[in-house]
Amino acid sequence: MPLVAVAKSGAKRWLSAVDANAGRLGLSVGMPAAKAQALVQGLTMVDADPAADLAALERITLWALTQYSPIVAMDPPGGIVMDTEGADHLQGGEGPMLVRLVNSFRAKRLAAHAAVADSWGAAHALARSITSETFVANRGEITQAVCHLPIGSLRLDAKTVTSLHTLGFRTVGELAATPKAPLTLRFGPQIGRRLEQMFARLPEPIEPARAPDVVEVDRSFAEPIGAPETIARYVAELVQALCLKLQARGLGVRRTDLIVHRVDNTIQALRAGTAKPVRDIAWLTKLLQDRIERIDPGFGIEKLSLAATMVEPLADRQMATSLIEAPDIDLGAFIDMIGNRGTYRIYRAAPVASDVPERSVARISPVADALGKTWPQTWPRPLRLMIHPEPIDVMALLPDHPPVWFVWRGKRRRVAHADGPERIFGEWWQSTSEWAAVRDYFSVEDDSGERYWIFRSGDGVDPATGSHRWFIHGIFK
Repeated sequence: MPLVAVAKSGAKRWLSAVDANAGRLGLSVGMPAAKAQALVQGLTMVDADPAADLAALERITLWALTQYSPIVAMDPPGGIVMDTEGADHLQGGEGPMLVRLVNSFRAKRLAAHAAVADSWGAAHALARSITSETFVANRGEITQAVCHLPIGSLRLDAKTVTSLHTLGFRTVGELAATPKAPLTLRFGPQIGRRLEQMFARLPEPIEPARAPDVVEVDRSFAEPIGAPETIARYVAELVQALCLKLQARGLGVRRTDLIVHRVDNTIQALRAGTAKPVRDIAWLTKLLQDRIERIDPGFGIEKLSLAATMVEPLADRQMATSLIEAPDIDLGAFIDMIGNRGTYRIYRAAPVASDVPERSVARISPVADALGKTWPQTWPRPLRLMIHPEPIDVMALLPDHPPVWFVWRGKRRRVAHADGPERIFGEWWQSTSEWAAVRDYFSVEDDSGERYWIFRSGDGVDPATGSHRWFIHGIFK
């Protein structure tokens, strides 16, 4: 049944949210509730709960703060805004970051649209106007991206939008091409300010959201600072103060955010993560100071804030001495240095109980505890396993003979030696398409001594078992 949420103010009732079924029947946000009831019989209506919506939006915002950027804030009623400058590379770039973000919401059965642009205003408008799930506006091309958007995307009040429609304005481009003086005289400075913010000509800082129990320290300056050595000195003081607070609570930090407030009302941020909870003052100071050159002080910095946005319990422990026992080798420092250059650049491979090769391995944290599992040693496996098997052209006798030669990436390789086949059956509990599926794997060596792991999809006889095409899946080193 179609479902809508109804908001009310006095005697006025309107739709504040509609589900997909209701949208297909012609209902939309803002429509009077009485009209919606008349259009759709059996319409399910629930009272809107703005307070609960705002609380849910705050939870989503705090989750995004730990995952994507140090600077995240709510953009009510149904959005969040993030400053990803300097943080998007940790997610593989702007495009992959948006795809991963939208997929995270889809996994929780939430629909989302995400956009990246040079300004908060442009990103806000694009995210609410695009038909696709993601959109990336190229740097310096805000005008082309937003000129055809409706003026309702400018974050103006409803009365102003209605008046502009009466005057014949429909798009942001039409409004931007109009002299500002008459608009300011009639509507006040709001329209001009929103246009300047959208086109990134007027700064609009994002005040980062913070959880109520977050551990944070800050330092304000009577005179703005800007020299790198001065910034480094105050960062060291903030780290010391933060670690003292963490120690009092028995916590260690996994992720710290340094927020830089400049005198021109703009904000910059640095994020440093650790593989395991720590509160080592010297090490945390080094992690942050190594990245100070990324800070652009502009006309000066008036405030520095350091927050522990991800913490875990950390108890004091007795250090081992060389006279009693050898100290454990700790690779945490090395992992931290590499990990801060990119979230997905360092990991550990762990075995998974599966006969299908690409399902038999998983990425886990480099400092995770040993799982106590290992891969079976029945058949040799290549050191390099491809994420996706690549198709190859072969000449081979069916059903059980290895290829005489195969062509991979445009080069023909003649097979000198071969071992196999090793038959691997599909996992019928994963998908019905795998009930009869099989793969026959061969370890082959070409005439130059290179060894490959290839397979035929199917048993070579029954078409129901596979396409009988050949693929390369791994390389022995």
